[in-house]
Amino acid sequence: MKTAVGSYQAKTRLPELLREVQLGKSFTITNRGEAVADLVPSASLARDKVASIEKLQAFMRAEPVRGVDLKELIAAGRK
Repeated sequence: MKTAVGSYQAKTRLPELLREVQLGKSFTITNRGEAVADLVPSASLARDKVASIEKLQAFMRAEPVRGVDLKELIAAGRK
């Protein structure tokens, strides 16, 4: 769902809005209550995420971690 943002507010909060868009949120920019533009995540951003996940999965299949006790690592991190 897109959140409506006035054009003045969008101008003054652009860095904050861009950070939220980077996290997947979308905005509709309005001028005097009328929608004039949409601020949405880039399509290439979604492809980059998918490609990163595929690379990680391929690495995990090619180089599986063996001989590590996960519970021991978690306990060590809690000290």
